Amino acid sequence: MSLKWASIPMDRLNGVGEWLGPLGLRVLLAWEFYESGLEKLHGENWFAELAGKFPPPFSLLSPDVNWALATWLELLGSLALLVGLGTRFFAVALSVLTVVAIAAVHWPAEWSTVAELWQGYSITDHGFGNYKLPLIYLVMLLPLILQGAGRASLDHLLWRHLRSSAPGRSLNPRGTPRLLPE
Repeated sequence: MSLKWASIPMDRLNGVGEWLGPLGLRVLLAWEFYESGLEKLHGENWFAELAGKFPPPFSLLSPDVNWALATWLELLGSLALLVGLGTRFFAVALSVLTVVAIAAVHWPAEWSTVAELWQGYSITDHGFGNYKLPLIYLVMLLPLILQGAGRASLDHLLWRHLRSSAPGRSLNPRGTPRLLPE
């Protein structure tokens, strides 16, 4: 018995997924990072309280410089994610920002067992850290880093234009350059 009939809906579902899957991630992440950037833009700099907790090389920078970097990366990076421009670059940059935030703010100050560390996997901090939400952001950024912005993006439009204007380039079916030879 042939399963050819079953592949047609799956192909269509995969096609829709190439548009909506990354778009959904980008919109949600853009909203979250934009809100955080706006809070920093209109709020007081509380990074001075964390000066000793930033990992290198950010520990070498002043709290004011770190504050400005975080604020503008969140604002500009969120807009870039929203429209899908430079998605991989901004997803990596926002991942680094999120790892720094986990290390400086959300990681528990002290823990001696995995069970104590696991208590920090929460939204609110009850003395055990609160790294759940930033960890979820990292997991959401990962597909954007590995697969790109998807078809509903400026990145995709740019690659399509480059593909049509540069015949013979080695591109994958999504229209982005191949990282590895076939």
